[in-house]
Amino acid sequence: MKEEQLRKQKKQHKRISKSKRKVQLRSGLFLAPSFLGVLVFFILPFLVVIYYSMVDNPISANFVFLDNFKQVIRNTAFRTAVKNTAMFSAIAVPLAVVLSLLLAIVLEAKLPFRSQFRTFFLSPLMVPVASVVLIWQVLFHYNGAVNEVLLHLGGTKIDWMKSEYSIYVVVILFLWKNLGYNMILFMAALASIPKDILEVARLESATPLQTFFYIKIRYLSSTILFVTIMSLISSFKIFREIYLLTTDYPYDSIYMLQHFMNNKFKNLDYQTLSAAAILMSLVMIVIIGTLFLVENHFGKDVEG
Repeated sequence: MKEEQLRKQKKQHKRISKSKRKVQLRSGLFLAPSFLGVLVFFILPFLVVIYYSMVDNPISANFVFLDNFKQVIRNTAFRTAVKNTAMFSAIAVPLAVVLSLLLAIVLEAKLPFRSQFRTFFLSPLMVPVASVVLIWQVLFHYNGAVNEVLLHLGGTKIDWMKSEYSIYVVVILFLWKNLGYNMILFMAALASIPKDILEVARLESATPLQTFFYIKIRYLSSTILFVTIMSLISSFKIFREIYLLTTDYPYDSIYMLQHFMNNKFKNLDYQTLSAAAILMSLVMIVIIGTLFLVENHFGKDVEG
């Protein structure tokens, strides 16, 4: 009897293992196209970039190890681009997060014309980049609308895109373009906060500020992280607007990392371009990793 039971158990075990293998094989076949796509379009190009960053040029391909990275760090244009990009992100990203959160809180209240306000802030998302740039050229050209207003107020004309004010013009453009999208994300997150917790806070005589900082911010931590990362990525893509406004070589204060890389690509300087791209990737990994750690710290009690 025991031998028959052992045989039955072995047969059953073989059937289970065969069915598992079939499931694994089918899963592998379904995942194969996606894996091949990631391999061909992401992993292999990244390995090529690492290879280019460690050779003197793609033709002779002499191994120079970290020499390209040292040259990039010493490059004055690269340093200027890094400083400007960091300054722009440090100004634009916090403003994009804070202002969009404030707008979401204001629009969460049942104000009149709330839907019209939402439409107004979302409309820039539907406008092509070229049209946005055209609007900004009309506004901030030397003979544009803003300077006309300044003249009427007794001021003098400013060449906005060729002065130290250019970075603030680009920050305003960035905010105008991105606030609506971030606002909608925050409105969705605010709507998902459990109503019973807010009701308990109200019954306990908690002030609106206490409710916001001790309850709402906790539940918004993951959304704040997402909006911050998306705003950071968008801040690195502001090159499109600046390029259309000022072409390859803009005023020094708005010469960004993308300008540096674009110019190196045009000059076929692949080794410098690759080294700069890897350095930028490492910095982004550190920043995003730090943001995740902060979010985990503030949001862990909510998840629990």
